[in-house]
Formats: sequence, C-alpha cells, structure tokens
Amino acid sequence: KKKARVSCSLPEPSWEERLANAVTPLWRVPYQEQLQVKYESQRKILQTLASRLEELGIDAQKPGGLCCPLQPVVPSPIINGYRNKSTFSVNRGPDGNPKTVGLYVGTGRGRNIVCVKANHMENIPSKHKQVAQCYEEFICRSPLDSCILFHEGGHWRELVVRTTSCGHTMAIITFHPQQLDKEALDTQKVLLKEFFTCGPGAVCALTSLYFQESTMTRCSHEQSPYQLLHGAPHVFEELLGLKFRISPDAFFQVNTAGAEVLYQAVGELCQATGDTVLLDICCGTGTIGLSLAHRVSKVIGVEVVEKAVEDAEWNAAFNGISNCEFHSGKAEAVLPQLLASWEDARPLVAVVNPSRAGLHYRVVRAIRNCRSIHRLLYISCKPEGEAMRNFLELCCPPDPRKKLAGEPFAPVLAVPFDMFPHTVHCELVLLFTR
Repeated sequence: KKKARVSCSLPEPSWEERLANAVTPLWRVPYQEQLQVKYESQRKILQTLASRLEELGIDAQKPGGLCCPLQPVVPSPIINGYRNKSTFSVNRGPDGNPKTVGLYVGTGRGRNIVCVKANHMENIPSKHKQVAQCYEEFICRSPLDSCILFHEGGHWRELVVRTTSCGHTMAIITFHPQQLDKEALDTQKVLLKEFFTCGPGAVCALTSLYFQESTMTRCSHEQSPYQLLHGAPHVFEELLGLKFRISPDAFFQVNTAGAEVLYQAVGELCQATGDTVLLDICCGTGTIGLSLAHRVSKVIGVEVVEKAVEDAEWNAAFNGISNCEFHSGKAEAVLPQLLASWEDARPLVAVVNPSRAGLHYRVVRAIRNCRSIHRLLYISCKPEGEAMRNFLELCCPPDPRKKLAGEPFAPVLAVPFDMFPHTVHCELVLLFTR
C-alpha cells in the first residue's frame, strides 16, 4: 500500500509578519546578532572594493582581503521606535479597503502591492502610528477617494510624520488635486484642519500640519509649496547641545540618538584643528558642520534643498555660531566653482553625506582636483550601491580623459554605525586620505 503523504508545510505568515519581514527583516534576531550580521555585510563590501581597486591596478588588499581596517559596528543607543520620520502610503489593504494607511508589501512590477497597517512595526514610534491611524479615520470619513493610480483619479495620498525629542509632531499630507477647483480644495483643507485640531485627530497634538497638492510621485517645496494649515512652520530638535530647526522636506538623520554618536565619531575622524576649514557637502540643516564648528576655523556647507539651507543659517544664528557659511544649489554646480579658485592656505577637510544616489561625478572630480583636500570622510547609507562608484572615482589613477588631475585618495579606515536597527542597513563612514 502507498503511504499517505503527510503535509508538514508551515502556515502562511500573517500580513503583519510579511510587512515586518519586508521592512525590518532582522526583527526576530537578538540585537547583538543583528550587529554581527551587519558587520559581515560591511566586510563583504570592503572586500568588493579591494577587488575593484585591484582591477584598476591599485594594491589595496589588506588583512582579510579588505581595502582597509574595519571597526566593529557601533550600536544604536535606541533599538525600538527610533525613527523620527515615517512615510505612510494609502492603498488597498488585505481586506480590500482602498483607504488603508500603512506600508507596502509586494511590488508594483509584480502587481501584488498590499498596504498593511504598521501598528506592530518595532522601528516606528507609537506617535507616528497614532497619526497614521487618525489619518486613515479621516479619509475613510471623506467622500473623496484615495489616489491609488494617478490616471484613475482619487485624491488622498501619502502621509509623512516627523517627531522630535522636544515633543514636536509634524504631519504632512499629500493630496492629488485632479480637477478640483480652488473652493473645493479649500473645503478639504478646512475639514482636515478641523479634524486634527478639534475632532478625533486632536489626540495627536500636532504642532504642525502641512498640506501639499501634488500631481507627481515626489514633489519639492519649489515645485509645489507645502501649505501650513495649523501650528508652527517648523519642528525643533536638540542634538549635541545645539538646537536645530527642521523644515518639512529638510534632511535630518532618521535616528537622532544614533546621529549624536555618528557626529561625535566624525569629529574625531576629521582630526580637525583650530585652523582647519571643514567642507560639509550635502549638509542638510547643517547638523554635521554646526556640531563641529567649535573645533575648526570655518565651515562651508553645500545643500540642494533651499529650505534646508534656510534652516542651517537659522540654526547657526540661533546657536551663536558665526564661522559657518551655507550655499544653496546642486553640489555639482556649486562645488566646482567653490574649489576651482581655492587659494586658502588653511587645511581643508571634506565630509560628504549624499543620498543613496551618491555624488555626481563633477563633485568627485572637484574634490580630486583640489590639492588642499588631504582628508575626506564619506558617510554612506548604501555603500554597496552608487557610493561604490564614487569610492573607485576617488581612488583611481589620474585620468586626463576624465579631467581627473589630482592625486588619488586611499581608504584607510571604515566604521559602520547601526542607524537602522532591525533592518539590514548600516551607515558606513569611510575615511580616505592622500
């Protein structure tokens, strides 16, 4: 007789588990083991960089096949609820509700996107979850549809929540206007404000409520201004004894406690002295430069987001820091002009903290061709991505065809920081010298 097959398949994970596995894949792993997982991933990145440099004819192999020594991962002071900024989407939930506010499971390419509430996510603070729940309650009451696909109509879209250790909470709601006239738009703004100030949403105690009309996936303030419906135009954060003003779209490290540890280490690695000029590229609201201003003679910051530059200038003035200047514009446009005529005899140290897209080639070229820069700190949230291209551009031999005249840099030390517990991501600080 044939034996009956016994099924031992595991039960399907719940939607909550699927979301946690997608966004925070290490959530079940004890924290010390998470740090070891991240250390191994950073080690592989440095091995890859060493191999790529060897292909360029550069002897970069150090013990373990690394391009430079790798320090242990610096742990985050806070492990749960550490995010000071969360972005929630609006889409169909597992129950078919098209007005579910949460995070995505699935992909657009696979056409299997489901929006799952994030109430159980360990990296998101309870205040963010509360605002998301209230926003869902509001749009479920609204006669207007959610905007799932732009061409199919609908209006209610993304929610961004920013919080600070000072107790401030900012909510930014993105809305697709479709064909609504000004009167209809104004009505929605009034209803939204009433809900969050005198209605059920008042429990969120928002200190800022913004509304942005956007016909694009992502939209800057310059493309479509953030409209303040209620409260103060900014939130404020305290970091390393300084106070920072933050605009709706300004970059600020997502883990404030982790940022303090990171910036203190950056200060040590810079080896800046009283006559050093610090070049802070992709400076956001000026956090790195301002936190190190007392160690150096001058800070020069460059940032593409205009409002962030306004924040940086306010932050410098408010904190009584007078040795900083900030330039607004794309780094690839500002930096070559800034460095081409550089004749200052003071030592120049560069700190770059770009987005995942990395630095534009013209920025790398300007750094390479400026002979005053002997020390460079590259802070990367995705060193295995476009940043790897930058590392190779910084270290490759001079190339007249690419207008790379300056001597190459060499990686000398790597320090990973766990800014994102429960995820596989790390913030890697790579020190280059020449």
